[in-house]
Amino acid sequence: MKNFSQIIVTFLLIILLIGCGKKQPEKIPSNEAVGEFAPPDAYLNGSKHPYYGSENAWDIGGDALESRFFERDPKLEYKRRGQRALLEIIAGKPEQAEKYCRKLLSKDFEDMESYFNLAVALAQQNKIDEAVQMVKTAVDMGLPLGRFLAGPRDLLKPLVESKGFKDYAAPFKLEIIQGPMLGRVSDHGASFWVRTVNEVNVQMKVSKNKSLKNAVFSEVAKSDSNKDYTAIVRVGKLEPNTQYYYKVLVNGVISENSVVHAFRTFPKADKGAKFKIVFGGGAGYVPWHERIWDVIKGHEPLAFLWMGDNVYIDTPLQPYDIRYCYYQRQSRPEFRRLVASVGNYAIWDDHDIATDDVWLGPYKDKPAWKMRMLDIFREQWINPFYGSKEWPACWFNFKIANVDFFMLDGRFYRTNPFEKNPTMLGPNQKTWLLDALKKSEATFKVIVSGVPWAYDSKPGAKDTWNGFHKERKEIFDFLANNNISGVVLLSGDRHRTDIRRIERPNGYTLYDWENCRLTNQIVHPIEPGAMYGYNAKQVFGLITFDTTKPNPIVTFDAYSIDNEKVFSMTLKLSDLTGGN
Repeated sequence: MKNFSQIIVTFLLIILLIGCGKKQPEKIPSNEAVGEFAPPDAYLNGSKHPYYGSENAWDIGGDALESRFFERDPKLEYKRRGQRALLEIIAGKPEQAEKYCRKLLSKDFEDMESYFNLAVALAQQNKIDEAVQMVKTAVDMGLPLGRFLAGPRDLLKPLVESKGFKDYAAPFKLEIIQGPMLGRVSDHGASFWVRTVNEVNVQMKVSKNKSLKNAVFSEVAKSDSNKDYTAIVRVGKLEPNTQYYYKVLVNGVISENSVVHAFRTFPKADKGAKFKIVFGGGAGYVPWHERIWDVIKGHEPLAFLWMGDNVYIDTPLQPYDIRYCYYQRQSRPEFRRLVASVGNYAIWDDHDIATDDVWLGPYKDKPAWKMRMLDIFREQWINPFYGSKEWPACWFNFKIANVDFFMLDGRFYRTNPFEKNPTMLGPNQKTWLLDALKKSEATFKVIVSGVPWAYDSKPGAKDTWNGFHKERKEIFDFLANNNISGVVLLSGDRHRTDIRRIERPNGYTLYDWENCRLTNQIVHPIEPGAMYGYNAKQVFGLITFDTTKPNPIVTFDAYSIDNEKVFSMTLKLSDLTGGN
């Protein structure tokens, strides 16, 4: 028996040695920082470092189906499953998309997104009657009919132009299919965004009365097919801190199915006030988590700060797919109710713009798809402005009462963090930020970053401010040297909520309030060093400012998707003034 055991051990050792002698395939983890990766065109003039790229495996190409994000496993996290099917259709493989959707439906017959893509795949094969039946099934289950009218329009054209679809859709009398979305709010006005079926004239009727008596009207704008059938209109001459009601007019008429929406103007600029905002990112499309938008709306915030990874795209070479990811979210009734009632201010992060942990380099015209991504982003949101005229991007600022908000773009002009003296902001945005901070007379100055300010939030990675020590120090030293008080730091990226202290030798302690798991399924672990961390459920950050007090305060409350307050922290202005 002993000899037999020795023989077995010897045999296993031989097998192990043979295996070790073979060259094993390299496996690159998709969620860990591993180095510099980029396509060939990112290496200019013989440089050893790419001017754009990622810390993760670079698999963005013409065939997005080969990306690690879109594997065929039906267990794939939900936000990727719909993309997987659509990308098959974009690649001219509707038969494969049909097969994939039917496989998903065999596991979950209530998966509305699979019915949507199945309808598109069938229409591309000229199986119109079957496609119309899929539309009816999806709508009966709760998918808004507007999804099929929003797009991708070229792919849906055989379906929506069919007699069967037109007959079915006619009673719905849809023209406004996404929005209205509120933005550019001030103490005397607001702007509104919508997406329509056709190019039509859009206007808002606004009143203090729910009956819309004694109303004022916005300007009129025509939705533009060159901007994906969107329009933005503005109304002025409103009163500060006042509740208003409104409806959308199409070609001068309020439609039968038009809903009365409500919003509140901001408190009077530069005066003390008490108000609430919400912030968060990490909002991949997950139908059973979309209820969070109604939970947030129930807190009646004045504004929502979208921190990036607002949708997950990762296909910058596929415009159809980019817009599809927005249509999923924008058509949800819960989302529409929220954005119609709060001011929306959005920056982006890596998954909105290209791929995870990406830097896009210092150029405006390279890579070739860079500006197109910004153009599509601008079609979806209603920000006050987008960078500067010379250097367009996704950075801007705005004011509520006597609180200033500075929304930063940490991707568009970010340079390679593996080279010397990298920049996350780029010289123009940094100059703008420092100048605006120095001029600000606000009680609190809220600086909003798509990635964490604290170095230990993502250990070992250069993707956060940990890869940009010199630039972060320059900003923080500027605060100290110019005696800028009341600075609050917000950040996103990590799929959890964090509170982290940042001690400075020449100024008061800064606090990084991070929140970025609004709807995501994927969760990041709590890393050491946090004062507090939460990742048990989807979560949003509610911030309350009260600048009417002799010592103004700002409070961060973290709420779960089930409206449970899981953490609270309050800072006084005196905590954010002078040295330690």
